[in-house]
Amino acid sequence: MPEPTKKAVSAFIKKPKSQTVEVGATVVFEAETEKADAKVRWQKDTKDIAASEKYAISAEGNKHSLTINNTASEDAVGYAVIAGGSKVKFELKIKEAEAKAPAKVAAKAPPAEIPPDAAVPSTDAPPAAPADAPADAPSGAPANNSTDAPVAPATNSETNGHGPETGGHDSLPENHQPDTRQDLTGLFSEKPQSGEVTVGENIIFVAKVCGESLLKKPTVRWFKGKWMDLASKSGKHLQLKEHYDRSTKTYTFEMHIVAAKANFAGGYRCEVSSRDKFDSCNFDLTVHEARAVEGFDIRAAFRRTSVSTGGKKRMSGLGSSTDGGDDSGELDFSALLKKSMVQVSSEPDVDVWEILSHAPASEYEKIAFQYGITDLRGMLKRLKKMKKEEKKSGAAFLKKLDPAYQIEKGHKIKLQIEVANPDAEVKWLKNGQEIQPTGRRYIFESVGNKRFLTINNCSLADDAAYTCVVGEEKSFTELFVKEPPVLIVRNLEDQMVMKGERVELECEVSEEGAQVKWMKDGVELTRDEALKYRFKKDGCKHILIINEATKEDCGHYLVKTNGGQSMAELMVQEKELEVYQSIADLTVKAKDEAVFKCEVSDENVKGIWYKNGVEVKADARTHITHIGRIHKLTIDDVRPEDEGDYTFVPEGYAFNLSAKLNFLEVKIDFVPRQDPPKIHLDCMGRTSDSTILVVAGNKLRLDVPITGDPAPTVVWTKGEKVLTDSGGRVHVESTKGHCIFTIEGAERQDEGVYSVIVRNPAGEDTADINVKVVDVPDPPQAPRILSVGEDSCVVQWDPPLFDGGQPVIGYVLERKKKKSFRWMRLNFDPYKETTYEAKRMIEGMTYEMRVYAVNAIGMSRPSAASEPFVPIAPSSEPIGLCVDDISDTTISLKWRTPEKVGSAGIDGYGVEYCKEGTDEWIPAFEGLTERTSVIIRDLPTGEKMQFRVRAFNVAGPSPPASLPQAVTIREIMQRPKIWIPRNLRQTLIKKVGETINLVIPFQGKPRPKVTWLKNGEPIDPKQVSVRNSDTDSILFIRRSERKDSGVYELQVQIENVEDKANVTIQIVDLPGPPLNLKVADVWGFNVALEWKPPKDNGNCDIIGYTIQKADKKTMEWYTVFEQYRRTNCVVSDLIMGNEYVFRVFAINMVGLSPEPCPSKDSAYIQKTGIVYKPPNYKEHDFSEAPKFTHPLVNRSVISGYNATLSCSVRGIPKPKITWYKNKMDISNEAKYRMFSKQGVLTLEIRKPCPFDGGVYMCKAVNASGEDIVECKLEVRPRE
Repeated sequence: MPEPTKKAVSAFIKKPKSQTVEVGATVVFEAETEKADAKVRWQKDTKDIAASEKYAISAEGNKHSLTINNTASEDAVGYAVIAGGSKVKFELKIKEAEAKAPAKVAAKAPPAEIPPDAAVPSTDAPPAAPADAPADAPSGAPANNSTDAPVAPATNSETNGHGPETGGHDSLPENHQPDTRQDLTGLFSEKPQSGEVTVGENIIFVAKVCGESLLKKPTVRWFKGKWMDLASKSGKHLQLKEHYDRSTKTYTFEMHIVAAKANFAGGYRCEVSSRDKFDSCNFDLTVHEARAVEGFDIRAAFRRTSVSTGGKKRMSGLGSSTDGGDDSGELDFSALLKKSMVQVSSEPDVDVWEILSHAPASEYEKIAFQYGITDLRGMLKRLKKMKKEEKKSGAAFLKKLDPAYQIEKGHKIKLQIEVANPDAEVKWLKNGQEIQPTGRRYIFESVGNKRFLTINNCSLADDAAYTCVVGEEKSFTELFVKEPPVLIVRNLEDQMVMKGERVELECEVSEEGAQVKWMKDGVELTRDEALKYRFKKDGCKHILIINEATKEDCGHYLVKTNGGQSMAELMVQEKELEVYQSIADLTVKAKDEAVFKCEVSDENVKGIWYKNGVEVKADARTHITHIGRIHKLTIDDVRPEDEGDYTFVPEGYAFNLSAKLNFLEVKIDFVPRQDPPKIHLDCMGRTSDSTILVVAGNKLRLDVPITGDPAPTVVWTKGEKVLTDSGGRVHVESTKGHCIFTIEGAERQDEGVYSVIVRNPAGEDTADINVKVVDVPDPPQAPRILSVGEDSCVVQWDPPLFDGGQPVIGYVLERKKKKSFRWMRLNFDPYKETTYEAKRMIEGMTYEMRVYAVNAIGMSRPSAASEPFVPIAPSSEPIGLCVDDISDTTISLKWRTPEKVGSAGIDGYGVEYCKEGTDEWIPAFEGLTERTSVIIRDLPTGEKMQFRVRAFNVAGPSPPASLPQAVTIREIMQRPKIWIPRNLRQTLIKKVGETINLVIPFQGKPRPKVTWLKNGEPIDPKQVSVRNSDTDSILFIRRSERKDSGVYELQVQIENVEDKANVTIQIVDLPGPPLNLKVADVWGFNVALEWKPPKDNGNCDIIGYTIQKADKKTMEWYTVFEQYRRTNCVVSDLIMGNEYVFRVFAINMVGLSPEPCPSKDSAYIQKTGIVYKPPNYKEHDFSEAPKFTHPLVNRSVISGYNATLSCSVRGIPKPKITWYKNKMDISNEAKYRMFSKQGVLTLEIRKPCPFDGGVYMCKAVNASGEDIVECKLEVRPRE
């Protein structure tokens, strides 16, 4: 198996790309190097290019360019740019002018006419190098130096791929379009191009093959790297598709990568073959990391990051490592360290950890190579550290159900198990009952050893315990269906009802069957015994029903769900009887009928009729009727005694309706035949100024009695206009003794002075009648919201422009929520002022207001709605205002947020000050501050000032918070005091080279003078940096040295008062080696050693020594003692016959001394009394003179056929063999071949002729002697 190749680090960050231009055009190739001072060379056809009129070479910083002017056909060769050890190749292709288009017909010549030097694809050719491989790496596309022979266009290694969404190439620039030209020797009509995709997205690679010249369908194979066939990897993330277009005879092959992962990146290859034809194309896939948090894959922690890209792009293969993948760079364990990161994405598809934990150790390398783990050692270390108990699984289950699952309502869930026997029967139970597959609700699936139960559209009924039964074994789990929050789709609306009416408060929620809670003024409502409240559900609608509302039912009603709430106000008013039509005064003549009629709002109300305070009883002439809301009193055959005041009194209400009955008496007198006309207005119901009032929309009827003989003619006029009966609203008629003028539906323009003129031969008479039309007033202007409170607002409006002819007696106001359609009346009695304070609102809710004007006629139309407003109260005053610091010209104040903030929050704080004894408050700064502290500057020194703070929100400023007394602007003297931190109260120990940063706070006002001393002397500013502020002093040493040790003294001084503090710093280093290590004594297997302490202890105590020994033969050192505190020791258990040397390291709190102290002499361990004398043996001589064990045999062969002569020989050492013919050495003649194998010697004579006959001899020679064997060879001619 070939070893994966390593990518070299490219010196280019931008590489030139192959281009195609027309003859005579100018082309520019650009490149960018990683270093600005890199030297760059440009080559054409492996030869360096020098700057000239033809070639312009420029370099600016790290940008380099090559410009080729007036391109010609000889410029269509290969080019390269070289920087350091990196070389990038590219091509320039020349496109002929339009007039030369017929020359392309030659491209379709049969393969027999192709010149022999054309490039022919070979199956043995290696695949193309990756995009960022060095130029000298092997490439599957051979370079072609001939400009005359037609060649297959080389694939540009730098070409960008398809987009991640479509995988197409329509949006690519011209020089990045896929090469769709037909190769003369290849099979591809369109090659797959390199592409880029983001993790989780899809990409498609397309390859097209022209089938015109093919007898059968070509075979296409897709590879990743050099060896992995992707046909076996088809599945969830990889799909291979193909189709054939009969019109163009083109085969299209597609590779779909679905939901790409980071390890999909790498080099790919597409191979197509058809009988004796073969072609291949290499392309790359680059996978970019997604911005969202990825699921944790343990394999990612043991892959090396890419060096060439500088990023963390993983180059492992599609489920395995790629050849040529990047295994250089550094290991990235950041994913293992992010313990606090919430993992959102799902687990990896392949659990490599599970595979490694159950695999034998001999399979580790194979698994690591298969799943793309390049750092096996790091993986094994992690495997060893993490101890994971394997769950015991039953024999029937390879993988059981998890203990519990959770799914949201309406979603789909899939339960999965793995069984040991693929043919085992599996049953699924829900709460102990077997589940039957019913339509799309439950779906059972079986794939190999895996069994799936899919539950679609989960509901609350699916929240249960599930069991999977295989034989006698069971696997249990629980499914929890998470119900989504119930939202209120349609809110409650405010309502105002009359006492005793039925109330329905209705809202709509987002889920059917959801549980809601009803509350009134913060108290939960329940179904009581009296059934005061009823709760109704109708799908998503929830209704609260109050059968008979009372005054106690007024309040705020709240409906609450687990996802929201809605509030509305219910107002219950006492019933007030409204008069829709009042009784009117009547004037009738004798024998006429008088009818008094009124209409009230309640049809159940009864009433009593009175005449001059006496109850009227029904009789033959008097009739009393009550039909619905209409009450009538009818008097037939009116008589003079019927004249009087009539009153209707409703039962149970303290008001009455009154009217007057006037009796018109007709006197009959004898008059002469000539009687001048006369108008009688004495008995008309007129006002004192002869004005008749009529309500707009009502009928105006003027019945004027007239006399005259003969009967006079009547003319009605208004101003200069004569009124006639024209069939419209105006009607004029005359009867005997009366003239009647009627206007149907009086309007405002009908108002004015009407004149009636009567004439006959005896004379004429004239009378003027002033008619005034009264109406409801015009609507007022849109109200204005002056201010808002926590649950109230102050609204103001202007009176209507027209009062309707009657003075406005008051106003009626209504309000509603912004999103509601129901208006609620705020007052029933007319409100006489034009400013009103509306209360009982909900804080934070948006409202609108409108106003009606009321006069004696009725109510106007409503005004336009006011601007929406939100009842919000200012917050309470800030608390805890105090002086934090003060100086001669500044003061620092601080406070806490108010106790009561409200729903509007706080926009900021305003700070003001004034001199004591004045009321002129001056803002301390423009605008507001969001902080709860402030520093006010440029104050007069010695002045007594008062300060206050107010919180502001949209409702305005809060009450101010003030200091209890005035403050004098003068700095307060404070004694200097140094506050040494606890860790600096003892010696501060640092190692040589470490940074020292001491922050020592102090106090004192005014600002004290700060001085640092070291061992009583001023510190060196070149070595030590000091920075002082008002509250602390910082001593900083960037790289500490041994000489920085000492006692540092800090002094803070204000005038004659000062404070001091000492800080001891000890800089420690590694100790020096011990001194004078010597072997004091040797006895038996023991050695006594002695040494002296080191001269340099590293500025700290020596805490021990490390003693090591080594055998002089191997000089491998072994530790005998560690942390040994004495300066002498005994080394025991030494081996007899070995000679030992020793060395000692000194140890302090920093570590071992860099150099040891070796012993000057060695110690030889020997056992006294016995001397070992090894025996002397005579060495056996294995040498042997050569001897032929099988001689050569005389032979007779036929001319023209190869002949062989064989023999065998033995001898030690191996003898040298020489062949002779007729005593002539033939070892160097080409006609003969000599073989020697396992002592058998063979001489082969190629196609002998009679001349080759003779005596052949084989001679064997070595240092012990020689031997010769010979034979005769006869060569017979052919017959």
